[in-house]
Amino acid sequence: MVELSGILGVSAVALGMVLTPGPNMVYLVSRSITQGRRAGMISLGGVALGFMVYLLAANLGLSVVFLAVPELYVTVKLAGAAYLAWLAWNALKPGGVSVFTPQDVPHDSPRRLFAMGLMTNLLNPKIAIMYVSLIPQFIDLDKGHVLLQGLVLGSFQIVVSIAVNTTIVLAAGTIAVFLSRRPSWLKVQRYLMGTVLGALAVSLAADTSGPA
Repeated sequence: MVELSGILGVSAVALGMVLTPGPNMVYLVSRSITQGRRAGMISLGGVALGFMVYLLAANLGLSVVFLAVPELYVTVKLAGAAYLAWLAWNALKPGGVSVFTPQDVPHDSPRRLFAMGLMTNLLNPKIAIMYVSLIPQFIDLDKGHVLLQGLVLGSFQIVVSIAVNTTIVLAAGTIAVFLSRRPSWLKVQRYLMGTVLGALAVSLAADTSGPA
């Protein structure tokens, strides 16, 4: 039902997005550095729930909208390309502070950590774009089961994101110390991620075909 090319495409985009500094990474890293790995993992649980909420909400709507009006796909996809281009610019422009810079934040209870992780993800526009614009391009209308295709593809995005974020949570303290001694590496990371996002934006905008 879902081709390997679609799974690999979603996984590649998900990897590029999760490695780009954003609200989720900033929150998870800050909690892991200031309150410990356990706090980071609890916060990640909230982030994971946010992914599932978006996955269900987006696909329940997409299964109806894209079957009824497939022409809307091009417009939505171009909006996703524009957002990727904006993220690329933010990564490439001069200045900015590394997400691995320790910050002074108050210690919170496990319940608040989980809730903040959930809200951080739900309020993250990057995740909304992922489900509403990027994943549908790998759905084949001719194969039917649009809802199931979206859920399967979205599940791979969640697996990739959670795996990367878990690694970041567990290694945040070590990475912070490492990068604090090598500021030039932060610049390389920004340029690399900006280039990847820019290439994805161009590729997405150039492909004006439907989601088949």
